[in-house]
Parts: sequence; C-alpha cells; structure tokens
Amino acid sequence: MSAKRLSKLDAPKVLTNDEKVMAESDMIVSKTDLKGFITYANRTFMDFCGYSEDELLGANHNLIRHPDMPKIAFKLCWDLIQSKREFFGFVKNLRKDGGLYWVFAYITADIDTSGNIIGYSSFRRKPSKAGLDAITPIYKKLIEIEKSEGMLASEEFLNKFLSDNNTSYNELVTSLQLS
Repeated sequence: MSAKRLSKLDAPKVLTNDEKVMAESDMIVSKTDLKGFITYANRTFMDFCGYSEDELLGANHNLIRHPDMPKIAFKLCWDLIQSKREFFGFVKNLRKDGGLYWVFAYITADIDTSGNIIGYSSFRRKPSKAGLDAITPIYKKLIEIEKSEGMLASEEFLNKFLSDNNTSYNELVTSLQLS
C-alpha cells in the first residue's frame, strides 16, 4: 500500500479530452471500505484509470471523480447504497493522465451475515452511446445549477425532472443504458 493515501487533491489538475473507450467485454471492478477507500481494484480498473494497484489500494475512490460530474449524482449514490439499495448510473471518470473514460456503474453495499454494511462493490461496463448522449446535457444542467444555486437546487431540479418524466433515477439511467 502507498505510504501516502491518494485523494481527490492528488487528481490531475490539467484535464484533456483524451477519452479511453471501454470495449463491450470490459468489466471494471473495485471494492471500498465504508468511507470509500479502495480495498480491491481489478486489472481493467488499473488499465483505465492509469493508477497502479499500489497507488489505488488505500486511496479514496473520489480520486477518479471527473469535475464534469454533478455532485448530486454522488449524493444520490451514497444515499442509496448506505440504505442498502443499488445505484446505477453513467459516470465520467478522470484518468491519472488527465484524460477521461465513461462507465455505466452498478454499485451495491456488501452485507455481512448480521445484515451490517461492511463495504461497497462497484461494477462498471461500457455505457451506451444513446445513454451518454441523453445524460450529458442533464449533467451539464445539474452542474450549472450547482455552481449558481448550490446542490440543494440541483437536487430539486433533478427530482422535478424525474417526477415530470414519471420515473426514478435508477429507472431513467437503466432505460438509457438499454437504448
């Protein structure tokens, strides 16, 4: 394990539009403890993010959080998985070299035999192009709202959007992934 735990503060400051695209057969897998520190990373995860196993183990998973992602998406994720529900979502990740890669993520709590959450597992695969085309403008609007009015306003916008479309967040992103 690295002597220094990497965090979001260690993420690249210079970003590029150099995108690494997942193949249909790629599956990124990682596990974290209760606070989001990485306890397992598969080879595909290392290949996509550009960090070594030594750098990833013990690092906070937010190390790969791309600034183009709305904060409300991660609040929603944590709210769901901490209540032992599943999260599905399109996530734009940041590579060590400042590039990016998109994933369709499934995140769930790991539960012990007594029903206690002991960590979290994340499985990511290639996102659909139609899904990315649909979610990108929504994410841009959420970020715009977060910057001007804060995360609460972003959450209100998202909830109204979901209500107006008679869907939940997981239903929306799952349907977009299948489109």
